[in-house]
Amino acid sequence: MSNKITINDATFQDAISGDKAVIVDFWAEWCGPCKMVEPILDEIAGEYPDKLVLAKLNIDDNPQSAADYGVMSIPTMIVFRNGQKAKTIVGARPKHQMLKELSEFIG
Repeated sequence: MSNKITINDATFQDAISGDKAVIVDFWAEWCGPCKMVEPILDEIAGEYPDKLVLAKLNIDDNPQSAADYGVMSIPTMIVFRNGQKAKTIVGARPKHQMLKELSEFIG
C-alpha cells in the first residue's frame, strides 16, 4: 500500500487514525505555494514509508475538515499521531526545514 493518499471529508477520520504519523496536506489547485511544497512532501513520504503517511486534502472540495481544524491559509500541513493533532506547519518550506519540522516523527 502506498503511503501517499488522497482523502476527503468523509475519509478524514479513518485516514488520521492509523499507527503511523499522518501529514495532512491542506491544499488547493489555485495555490502556488502548495504546488511548491507538494514535491518536497512527496519526496519525504517516499524516504520514510515506514514512519509516515502523506494525505492530500483539497480544501475547495472538502471545506469541512479545513474548518474543523482551523485552517486559515494554505499550504497548511497538520501532523496527526493516533488520531490526535501533534503539529501544525503553515506555509511552504525548503526540504531541509521541512525535515527539521518533522524530525520528531521520522527520527
